[in-house]
Amino acid sequence: MTTSDVTIQEAGTLADLPLLEIRDLAISFKTGSGEVQAVRNAHLAIMPGETVAIVGESGSGKSTTALAAIGLLPGNGRVAGGQILLDGEDIAQASEKRMIELRGNTIGMVPQDPMSNLNPVWKIGDQVKETLKANGRPSGPDDVAQVLAQAGLPDAARRAKQYPHEFSGGMRQRALIAIGLSCQPRLLIADEPTSALDVTVQRQILDHLERMTSELGTSVLLITHDLGLAAERADKVVVMYRGNVVEAGPSLELLQNPQHPYTQRLVASAPSLASRRIQAAKELGVSTTEVLAPAGAAAVEPAMTKDVLQVQNLSKVFKLRAGFGKSTDFTAVDDVSFNVKRGTTTAIVGESGSGKSTVAQMVLNLLEPTSGKIIFDGVDTSALNSKEIFAFRRRVQPIFQDPYGSLDPMYNIYRTIEEPLRVHKIGDKASREKKVRELLDQVSLPQSTMQRYPNELSGGQRQRVAIARALALDPEVIICDEAVSALDVLVQAQVLNLLAELQSRLGLTYLFITHDLAVVRQIADHVCVMEKGKLVETGSTDDVFDAPQRDYTQALLHAIPGARLMLPPEVA
Repeated sequence: MTTSDVTIQEAGTLADLPLLEIRDLAISFKTGSGEVQAVRNAHLAIMPGETVAIVGESGSGKSTTALAAIGLLPGNGRVAGGQILLDGEDIAQASEKRMIELRGNTIGMVPQDPMSNLNPVWKIGDQVKETLKANGRPSGPDDVAQVLAQAGLPDAARRAKQYPHEFSGGMRQRALIAIGLSCQPRLLIADEPTSALDVTVQRQILDHLERMTSELGTSVLLITHDLGLAAERADKVVVMYRGNVVEAGPSLELLQNPQHPYTQRLVASAPSLASRRIQAAKELGVSTTEVLAPAGAAAVEPAMTKDVLQVQNLSKVFKLRAGFGKSTDFTAVDDVSFNVKRGTTTAIVGESGSGKSTVAQMVLNLLEPTSGKIIFDGVDTSALNSKEIFAFRRRVQPIFQDPYGSLDPMYNIYRTIEEPLRVHKIGDKASREKKVRELLDQVSLPQSTMQRYPNELSGGQRQRVAIARALALDPEVIICDEAVSALDVLVQAQVLNLLAELQSRLGLTYLFITHDLAVVRQIADHVCVMEKGKLVETGSTDDVFDAPQRDYTQALLHAIPGARLMLPPEVA
């Protein structure tokens, strides 16, 4: 056997070995009440050039497992057992010096939230330069610009001199990808890299990440709660539940034939183009007319024949500073018109920057229109005086995207839900407490939750609190601004079913602002599609999804991660 034969044989053997192998991994955290085990007997393997996705709900241990692999567990966390083999070397108990050697050059990371992980007072270029310099790479201006250009940022030399707040969400995520791949690591850990982005930007980012990792031959460990995204982007999927790996296998096979009950629940809960409107009223055996009719009253006219909200030729122009005392006009909303029928759900969809949230703010009377009218129950809201606006706020309530950001961390849950009642001087202390208990029952939270604080609740529980607070004043219309976009699929399904059930029982009208078309399919009766401030398509949900008229709408539908993979075989 020649020397070259030995070399070829060894290379083939190495290629057959996993780049990363996790065996029987256990991770625990020290808490005030003792040690809590977060991960138990986890196992997975990633081959060179392979993409493996870990999926599971919040708290399943997927991000904790990834952080252990790169040696970045919080100070109270430790690897309590098992092995983390990187090229055969067990790094589970490696020294910090050894992990510093591996980070960047061998293992890179793209974290979830760019605004939390980019230094707001450092220019983007300086943050790339720091990473290159720390790993012994050339770090001159041209090198920094090249790294940013490879991540798909246009005019990279100029962008390097800007700060994170001057970037859009997609651009900030590209900057994190640039930093994570700047030293050409052999393994990239991507922790929810696109969870806060709309579907078209998400597709662009993931396509680019796929191209870069393919060119570099990088293996990817993708952490996500989006089963469709995992199925579309990963070679293999690992499912985690309560700290355990419950199922693993090739992505398409696992998606179409899940074996574990938890995986089956994940697949069943994942929204897709095959989803249909949640029919909570039919499941409850209650008609919309019965819901809206007061006890003992005669039958009322069907609710869906009346418009509770009319938006007429609505526009919003912002004055933007252009330097040297000059300003320029930016049209965020351009001549938008639509109606919302009482007791129904209308969704406004579009990319980030399409103007949908600006419309919501004007409907809520938080932003003054430049032109056009918003007619609520027959009254032009622009003509309301301060007393009438106060009464209007009782009838129209918001639920925002981030429940943690919209709940006061210093208020316990009782005070959070009770506050609107107190502000509007409704009832006395005893009646308000009774109302809070009823609201907690309505959103399926135990009454013991009243004494807890937002940081003690899960994301889904916090969103239920936000819904309870919105319901406190018995509103007629609720504006849901990206109300489920930050939730994993199981919690998302629970919240959507809760909203549909409350609508059936209370006759609520929803205006749903979202970039997630798969969610729209489940919750909305009508859809308005916005692009660059304009309303480009509108119609019933079935019409828009089954026969979209505009190229832009078709592109949005096409961009849903795993949309076609999630269809039943007979449809796909």
